[in-house]
Amino acid sequence: MSGPQEAGTHTPQEAGVHTGRLRTGLDPRAHRIVYDQYRTDDGDPIGDELRLISEVDRAHLVMLAERGIVDATRAGALLDTVEALRAEDFGPVRARPMPRGLYLAYEGWLVDRLGQETGGVLHTGRSRNDLNATTVRLKVRGPYGQLLDEVAELAQVLLDRAEAYRDVTMPAYTHGQPAVPISYGHYLTGVAGGVLRSLAGLLDAGREIDVNPLGAGAVGGTSVPVDPARTADLLGFTAAGPNSVDAVASRDFVLRMLSAAAVLGVLMARVARDLTWWTTEEFGLLRMADDLVGSSSMMPQKRNPFLLEHIQGRSTAALAGFTGAAAAMSTAGYTNAIAVGTEAARHLWPGLADTTRAVTLLRLVVDGAEPDRERMRDRAREGFTSATYLAERLVVDGTPFRTAHHLVGETVLAALDSGTPLSEAARTQPDVAEAAAGYPAGWLDPETVAAACAHGGGPGGTAPAEALARARTELALLVGESAARRARWADAAERLSAEAAKVVASTSASTSASTSASTSASTSGDVPGDAPGDATTKVVAAR
Repeated sequence: MSGPQEAGTHTPQEAGVHTGRLRTGLDPRAHRIVYDQYRTDDGDPIGDELRLISEVDRAHLVMLAERGIVDATRAGALLDTVEALRAEDFGPVRARPMPRGLYLAYEGWLVDRLGQETGGVLHTGRSRNDLNATTVRLKVRGPYGQLLDEVAELAQVLLDRAEAYRDVTMPAYTHGQPAVPISYGHYLTGVAGGVLRSLAGLLDAGREIDVNPLGAGAVGGTSVPVDPARTADLLGFTAAGPNSVDAVASRDFVLRMLSAAAVLGVLMARVARDLTWWTTEEFGLLRMADDLVGSSSMMPQKRNPFLLEHIQGRSTAALAGFTGAAAAMSTAGYTNAIAVGTEAARHLWPGLADTTRAVTLLRLVVDGAEPDRERMRDRAREGFTSATYLAERLVVDGTPFRTAHHLVGETVLAALDSGTPLSEAARTQPDVAEAAAGYPAGWLDPETVAAACAHGGGPGGTAPAEALARARTELALLVGESAARRARWADAAERLSAEAAKVVASTSASTSASTSASTSASTSGDVPGDAPGDATTKVVAAR
């Protein structure tokens, strides 16, 4: 039997977890965020872009075939080949040189594979300008949707914690000093109000990405009778862009999303500042669990709520992104421009990503922060937060407010000098004692005062419950709007796959019929003519 573990040693499982002071490791969700600088996975930008391009291609080809602009057999051959490329994760295209960019390398491979007569029709009635304006809208759906989800979850946690702590009295602070008594739940409900406005702002900022730019061409539309409404439906947009210049020139959604995210970031940074102060040993109002704090490599006693610093740092990313994107856009005229479509838009991705990470961290902190009820109540009492209520009671008894304000100020000084509570000092001040005499003991306790402040959205009466109910209703509506948008995108993707398969199937049927007819004609001694479908049949057969 082994002896007791020696002091200062730990099992392999404990390595890096037990610090002596801390007994658990950092929450894995927080760990993935705050140590992401060590991650080497940069994703698959080429594959991601080709998947977006090919998705637009599928919708474009279905539309071209339905309109009779491109022979259905050629459209089917292209759709079939694009689908095969997607199944191979675009391996053949990745291996090609790309001297003129990714799209032309991709299109060039299709031409090489299917021949100019078939591969060359893909770009009919289209430009890279409207293609890029479309793919960037498809691309943002993922990170934008993730941000919406995280913000909704943060709002839910805030409301749940607000309800749980609705009776935990604490001082509200102004200018860093105790002001009036509220509850911790009341504070969290207030923060939730700001988060819900940001969620609504983000949803509004995303309306532009539901407008389809496809069909705008380079900048002046096209003489080919394309149907942008049809491709809009197949790609999950709600409408087609009504003006070709605006369709390719605008990336306003980049600025609007970054702006909405920046507003949310400011809110999160302000909340993180509050929580940073309240978790200090000097304030001691909140305590974080071990899995939400860090230690010091040198100072054994430390419990650092360092996630709050990450929140403050990451929440500014959207503001920085907005500044960079707006500056880049301001250099370009109102037409298709690289400064807008490429250089300005590149700021969107880190802006949304870091805002999402800050939201996640704040949610974890709010969910895991435990208020010290006694400490909060003591600070509310020691900070004389009932003084305003005392002045208002004098006003109710007929004293002008400015006079009452002065009298209560003197009463606070008396309480400080005597080391007595405000309620006792009030009974010894001649001009205040008469009013104080009519109230029971404990009438100036912070929780009593907070409960009495039932007007103007204060923490008393039915106001907190009503505010929570309204906030939950608003959250449900916003979540429903977000879910409906995502459902439309998902439904469109399924519908597009079905429509593309339908074109391919009709092509296969047509090819089989054509082959049977040719065989029959050959048997009877006839020589088949050079019909338009024959060239395509040879292309499909060659595949």
